[in-house]
Amino acid sequence: MRIRVTLAAVLVVGLALLAGAFVLVTLLGSVLTAQVCTAVRERAAELSGSAVRASSTSTELVQVIDRSGVVVGGRDIGRLASPGPACVKVEPSGYPEDFVFAASSLESGGEVIVGRPLVDVLDSTRFVSRVLVVGVPVMMLVVGGVTWAVTGRMLAPVSAIRREVDEITAGELHRRVPAVRRDEIGLLARTMNRMLDRLQSSHESRQRFVSDASHELRSPIAAIRQHAEVAQAHPERTTVDELAAIVLDEDLRLQQLVDDLLLLARSDEDHTEPRLTPVDLDDLLFAEAEWLRRATSLTIDTSAVSAGQVLGDEGALARMIHNLADNAACYARSRISFALTESAGTVVLIVSDDGPGIPPEDRFRVFDRFVRLTSARSRETGGTGLGLAIVAEVIRRHRGTIRITAASTFEVRLPRGDRAVAQSR
Repeated sequence: MRIRVTLAAVLVVGLALLAGAFVLVTLLGSVLTAQVCTAVRERAAELSGSAVRASSTSTELVQVIDRSGVVVGGRDIGRLASPGPACVKVEPSGYPEDFVFAASSLESGGEVIVGRPLVDVLDSTRFVSRVLVVGVPVMMLVVGGVTWAVTGRMLAPVSAIRREVDEITAGELHRRVPAVRRDEIGLLARTMNRMLDRLQSSHESRQRFVSDASHELRSPIAAIRQHAEVAQAHPERTTVDELAAIVLDEDLRLQQLVDDLLLLARSDEDHTEPRLTPVDLDDLLFAEAEWLRRATSLTIDTSAVSAGQVLGDEGALARMIHNLADNAACYARSRISFALTESAGTVVLIVSDDGPGIPPEDRFRVFDRFVRLTSARSRETGGTGLGLAIVAEVIRRHRGTIRITAASTFEVRLPRGDRAVAQSR
């Protein structure tokens, strides 16, 4: 880039200087020739009153022509053609340079012709041309040197950024590039640092995810191994039915955990839009409420559920509603309430319970992965800490939002069906 910028600057300046030099020399010759023409015309007018006494000098040619066209005075260089009222440039016989001639009429009917050489004009233009022949390359060299130095100084931070980024590895994501300037390069450095912040955050999140997932997977595996070893060493202490029941429970926990992990992993890797099909959230809510009535002794209130349709993945939305309902069932004392309304192009889903609720300082943290706020939500009760993380991910992929508006109330907002189509376009 440094070489290209320098060559471009030298080329542009060189072309501009060459064009300017050509124009300067041309204008200089034209102006000086015009001055000689003016002087010659004035001299011819001056001599027209005393043409008979007019004579040529070393710097001036004069011819006097009578009415019949015969040369009657001045330098004998042959008959000069009359230039008329305008100046003409002619190289007379016996002279190595051009002259400018002008004529003036005599009262007797003839005319006087005066000519002066253009040697001074040619000398001046030659001198300026020589100066430009030397000056233009020197100026191009100066421009090239200055451009090379300035671009090198400007691109030095870019080289420093490149070297720093080249040395950053997955184990050194805490390093940052220098961002001390306040120009576009400084803006680039700050943008790269923000990118490194995101990469570091994502890397640390993945590390925590792998660590937490490994820890969660070890628990059911260790439980199955423990009971199997006890049954093998002391078969009289257990029965096949008891061992099968324990292994089945732990296997179900393990399967649920693996399914949740796979769902989140696919969500992290898949950046495509979910399948857009019309989904009636009220039908999903009624189905979930019916399941809760059969599986629990809680009072399920669906009186505030009205029609609400969105565009999205029905399976993912059903999973989101199930996880919210399961979370409410784990904390509720006696009652869970569902509500569904449409407001200003948005479908609003509310799930609340009469449990102890979530403290305000934890209402953002509960949507992180493997987060358990109390001992009530422990491994023994079947929780993995992934349910609300899956809820947040499903809602994000459907261009919605979720927040905890009260201690035990979750509010989900999703674009209505027709609005979701407009946003996807």
